[in-house]
Amino acid sequence: MLEGGCVLSDPLAIRILGTSAEELIERARMDPTKRGLRLFIAARSRFAEDSLRLALARGVRQLVVLGAGLDTLAYRSALAEHLRIFEVDHPATQAWKRERLAAEAIEIPSSLSFAPIDFERQTLAAGLSAAGFEPQQHTFFTWLGVVPYLSEAAVFATLGFIASLPNGAHAVFDYANPRASIPEQARAVHDALAARVAAAGEELRTFFETDPLHARLRALGFDEIEDLGPRQIAERFFPHEARPRSRGGGGHIIRVRLLRDGHQSSLP
Repeated sequence: MLEGGCVLSDPLAIRILGTSAEELIERARMDPTKRGLRLFIAARSRFAEDSLRLALARGVRQLVVLGAGLDTLAYRSALAEHLRIFEVDHPATQAWKRERLAAEAIEIPSSLSFAPIDFERQTLAAGLSAAGFEPQQHTFFTWLGVVPYLSEAAVFATLGFIASLPNGAHAVFDYANPRASIPEQARAVHDALAARVAAAGEELRTFFETDPLHARLRALGFDEIEDLGPRQIAERFFPHEARPRSRGGGGHIIRVRLLRDGHQSSLP
């Protein structure tokens, strides 16, 4: 709103949040320190949707939104018309979202299936299968705002599942570098976010150094990796800002792709 939707336009965001534009703008103005995080969130969603658009041209027909939360792509984007979509989330979170959708009379498209999964009792593979997921279909995964809160083992269990699909897959997720590897002048951003989420009952659990992460992704079979760090995010999405606020904090957005012999793309 404050930036006029110059990176990502989401006309459903205010409705599904159940608040007013004026209230959200006032909150943002009262705490300008959150602007960098807000811009990063907009940039990662825009990057994911741009990547999905390219993947559609490469044959993707199935989308899995991991940790969907209040994501609205399925309800507002023309991309959804070409996809079978699965939203994965904890059953309680998903039930709350469906209540908000009903309260705002936001129609659930026929192409969307909900996959409520309690990961303490069910695997991603089993939960998706129960929702009608077809593993042989070339699939795109979005996984935004989740990885830093998981254990490293849980992160690679999910990436291993994605890499195991028989006809290949694409995925976009975000991650953060360890505090020690972030430039000193940017550590305040990292520390502020860590304190904020800790106060909300969450904890930043897992960080990755970029080069070792890429090596592990290639070992899983991902043959294409596009990784935007703070500087690249600022240059791509906020080129007109003298000092883009997305810099700092060590946040990265990454796209990976894995192709199988039976599914080759004619596009670069």
